[in-house]
Amino acid sequence: MQKIAIMVGSVYGGAEYVAEQALPLLTNKGYQVQWFQPAELNEVLAFAADCWLVITSTTGQGDIPDSLFPFYMACKDQFPLLTGKKYAVIALGDSSYDTFCAAGQQVNELLVELQASAVAPMLEIDAGETLQAEDVALPWLAEHF
Repeated sequence: MQKIAIMVGSVYGGAEYVAEQALPLLTNKGYQVQWFQPAELNEVLAFAADCWLVITSTTGQGDIPDSLFPFYMACKDQFPLLTGKKYAVIALGDSSYDTFCAAGQQVNELLVELQASAVAPMLEIDAGETLQAEDVALPWLAEHF
């Protein structure tokens, strides 16, 4: 059974809600899923997941939410090579801002630097077009996992 680690960056709860909906979907597909909340790098590495799933919104001037930022910085500082591991990023944002999905883009770039392989291109969900992010995220997850 493959393992999936979920890490979430949320400000108003939208990314958390997507994660809550993703858990049963992935579990029902036969994955062993663990949501790290808050995500601690050493705990995530100890879980030895086959795939990291990061679901994040963007805050401020294109910043990573406070709930995910320490994990992101720990990855940058400790730089654990993820060669052979898969990852996926679901980014929530609003295209009326210049920083649309910037937090997801930063996480995606870091995971590439850590030598992980993307399951699929990053999913960008626009709040200006989609009222409920899970309506886009869940079919995407079902297709790629």
